[in-house]
Amino acid sequence: MRNKSVVVEAQEIQLAAELIRLGARLQLLEVETNVSRERLLKLYKEVKGVSPPKGMLPFSTDWFLTWQPNMHASLFMSFYQFMLEHTELRALNAVVKAYRLYIEHIELHGLECVLSLTRAWTLVRFFDANMLQLAQCKDCSGHFVAHAQDLTQDYACGLCHVPARAGKTKRRAEAVAAAI
Repeated sequence: MRNKSVVVEAQEIQLAAELIRLGARLQLLEVETNVSRERLLKLYKEVKGVSPPKGMLPFSTDWFLTWQPNMHASLFMSFYQFMLEHTELRALNAVVKAYRLYIEHIELHGLECVLSLTRAWTLVRFFDANMLQLAQCKDCSGHFVAHAQDLTQDYACGLCHVPARAGKTKRRAEAVAAAI
């Protein structure tokens, strides 16, 4: 019996280390693993070489609805839903696998990673709490993150109807200036 608990604890620590490498915040680790806070703090310092960031987790659905985060959140949710529909993965395992696919896709296309693992995990929790939903764009038929209470019959996504300031970020301006 003791050997089984040692194995389970080792698996939990291994999971926590993997989540830390993917960028998980301490609060996510506390919710998703059975490892003590003290051990998580030590593990975080071991893996990252620094103390974990302080502060509360994001708790606003609005962040996911702004133009660029919405595109990334919608991409992640398509990977996540694929995992749920076509694999045996559930809960955190599906989130991690979908997030790995998201990162792979972003890197493959040379895009800026906008969605952290913690935000992706929070996004799934917002969907589970029926605070967010996917809405189908009337023009491209793609599915995009929207408020659960929004009317979506005539929904137009941010790709079909790009906002005037979309893509004009400080980082992009710096990249253009550096290329000149």
